[in-house]
Amino acid sequence: MNLKNVLYLSILCFSLFSKAQHSISGNLSPADDYKWLIAYKLNPDHQNYIADTAVKNGTFSLIIPANAKTGMYRLVYAVPQEEFYFDFIYNGKEDIVLSFDSQKGLSFISSNENLLYTRYFNEIHGLEKQIAQFYSEKKKDRSLLLNLNKKLAAVQKSFETQSQGMLSGHFISANRPYISSGYEDVETYIKNKREHYFNALDFNDEVLLGSDFLTDKVVNYVFTALPQHQIPNKEKEPVIIENIKELARVLENVSANNKVQLFNSLWTKASEGNLNKAADFIYSNYLKSLATETNKSELLKKIETQNRLRLGAIAPEITWNEGSSTKKLSDLTGAKNYVIVFWSSTCSHCLQQLPEFHKNLKGISNIKVLAIGLEDDDVTWKKESAKLPDFIHGIALGKWESPYADIYDIHQTPTYYILDNEKRIVARPDDYQEVVKFLKGNN
Repeated sequence: MNLKNVLYLSILCFSLFSKAQHSISGNLSPADDYKWLIAYKLNPDHQNYIADTAVKNGTFSLIIPANAKTGMYRLVYAVPQEEFYFDFIYNGKEDIVLSFDSQKGLSFISSNENLLYTRYFNEIHGLEKQIAQFYSEKKKDRSLLLNLNKKLAAVQKSFETQSQGMLSGHFISANRPYISSGYEDVETYIKNKREHYFNALDFNDEVLLGSDFLTDKVVNYVFTALPQHQIPNKEKEPVIIENIKELARVLENVSANNKVQLFNSLWTKASEGNLNKAADFIYSNYLKSLATETNKSELLKKIETQNRLRLGAIAPEITWNEGSSTKKLSDLTGAKNYVIVFWSSTCSHCLQQLPEFHKNLKGISNIKVLAIGLEDDDVTWKKESAKLPDFIHGIALGKWESPYADIYDIHQTPTYYILDNEKRIVARPDDYQEVVKFLKGNN
């Protein structure tokens, strides 16, 4: 092959490579709040690191690798990563330019996929809000409602047509709302909206699975398809459990790998809301078997740990020796609140904080503190624990390998638990100041 042909092929390959590579760039505000960005590709049960970049004076530009797969992506801009992020669609065909404001949110300057996606959801949510207002304000103009439903149908059809062959089309079609063909009173409308909620959803669509879309949909159904009037949590939970049963019926023919993530999201939401009956129902009836079937041992461990240490649970047993006798947490009596603190005599934070904690408890009555040292040996522990005479002291040899490090999910020292008089966990404060504040407020 002559030099001319080699040069031609080199230029051709370079141009093909360059064409396949795209960027995402934009502005972040307020500029001083942002120093870096990390891009991830979202997948059904995990996310892949793609690239990262520095943010300078509120601007950034990030090259997406040529071999990056299409789908939903996430830009993380602070920690914790599960809180500080925004998502976008990458189709492998276009550069993306955006603007993100911590108060106003995300907007796109350039990107056919994301501009269409954003316009669709803004328009559809605006019309659904007007329909909700019609019913909540008990309006009587039937022609107004019929007109809103016609607009809703037209907008949905228009965007489905515009998005054919695009990644955004998966979300637009799956989001197709219930649209009444005539006038319906509020009870009928809510009943029909509920019955048709899942009609357009495809729980095996890989594009949808590689995003939060399906998770948000099922969470919204389970926890908001409730009676119109306000009801307390204890009355909500039976309704939520019935919603979970209905969802399970809808998901009957969906693969275990796809279902496990959805039920995990429901369990997490129920746990965070202290809806323990609902959380236990999800775990015992669906999630435990799904996690076992899909070999998700870490998920099972996470749930078992959360259940063991959630608010209202009896604190796991702790034993320690005093002289020749063995003592138990469950045998302690005579206090309104008990505080367990896991610490170490070789931990500098502990040696600074525990004396302050010890001093600040003076004057607070009906309190007993059980201090468990996670130690390699008892030499330093004996000396340091003697400086805290108002605490009950126990030692757990093995330090981070001690059973209590696992049982009580300890990742740092000191770690605090506050119990009531029945040894139920009532708080997990981050530091001793929060412990003292809780005890004073509860005294």
